[in-house]
Amino acid sequence: MDTSPPRLEIKDITRSFGGRAVVDHVSLTVQPGQVTCLLGPSGCGKSTTLRIIAGVEMQDSGTIHVDGELVCDTIFRIPPENRSIGLMFQDFSLFPHLTVAENVAFGLRGAKAEKRSRVIQLLRRVDLERYIDDYPHQLSGGEQQRVALVRALAPSPKIMLMDEPFSGLDNRLRDDIRDDTLAVLKEEGTAVLLVTHEPDEAMRMADEIALMRDGKIVQQGAPYNLYNAPKDREAAAFFSDINVIRGKVQGALTETAFGQFLAPGVADGASVDIVIRPQHIKIDFDRQGRGPNPTPQDGTPARGVVERARFMGNESLVEFRMDFDQSILRATIPSVFLPKTGTPLWLMIRRDRCFVFPAKG
Repeated sequence: MDTSPPRLEIKDITRSFGGRAVVDHVSLTVQPGQVTCLLGPSGCGKSTTLRIIAGVEMQDSGTIHVDGELVCDTIFRIPPENRSIGLMFQDFSLFPHLTVAENVAFGLRGAKAEKRSRVIQLLRRVDLERYIDDYPHQLSGGEQQRVALVRALAPSPKIMLMDEPFSGLDNRLRDDIRDDTLAVLKEEGTAVLLVTHEPDEAMRMADEIALMRDGKIVQQGAPYNLYNAPKDREAAAFFSDINVIRGKVQGALTETAFGQFLAPGVADGASVDIVIRPQHIKIDFDRQGRGPNPTPQDGTPARGVVERARFMGNESLVEFRMDFDQSILRATIPSVFLPKTGTPLWLMIRRDRCFVFPAKG
């Protein structure tokens, strides 16, 4: 059993501005070779947390350790340049007057031949060796991003901090660059803490996600677990579109147009939100006012009328006005399915794909 300390450990970090807690008792660990993502909306404290770890911002309380050694508390502080931490930001910040080789070698120490060898090794790894003597303005955005990556990796940092590094790239290029970046980081065995507000990016890159809201980490775990077992309605909504059906609890059960749902631990008379993602709604045809028979898996069908249908490429999005309360429910259906406005159809929602949360407000 490995008993070595985490590569990065932050404990109970807080930071306030103007009396408002921007980072509120945040703790997390990152192991060597692990990619952890701080995911959350703008203004939730992600970037401030990153700046504190980097050493360019001071925390009000809490500690930071690297390989078990104290890096910073509210009294002791190792300077940023001595923390063995690499930084990558949305702005690549390459030096325009230096060549690609000079940019990558900027943070290296040692003999000229050794530095040149390390530069060639890294540029070869990201397929940019042929641009070694070019200047940043001669490169595309994706190529500049890869130069920024290997420049940050050149001194072999123990930890890489990445703040929205791919947001300046177009969507088609972004996926390729993310995959290339992840491969290089894994090869180096670097512990990575990535900040993003995009759930797709977090799911694609992270071994573990820490979901932040209002300065706190509200849920942490593997991407699969956060997606399939969200802590609350807001967590579910952050990863995808959701439908919400409101109901009241009686005897740990909630009665809805789709049948009964279990609501254990919720007091009688309290309201709950039943959350279902659009892709987990099943659709069946109307048969002279009748729908399919109820099943244990899909519950009771409820009828809706098509308000709008849109083709989205590999799926269609259909919006329904439900008969039982005139609410709108959205369903995504693989392939091309574009029913006309006004068409009655029956909807069923899978019990194993529903989340029941106490209602807020």
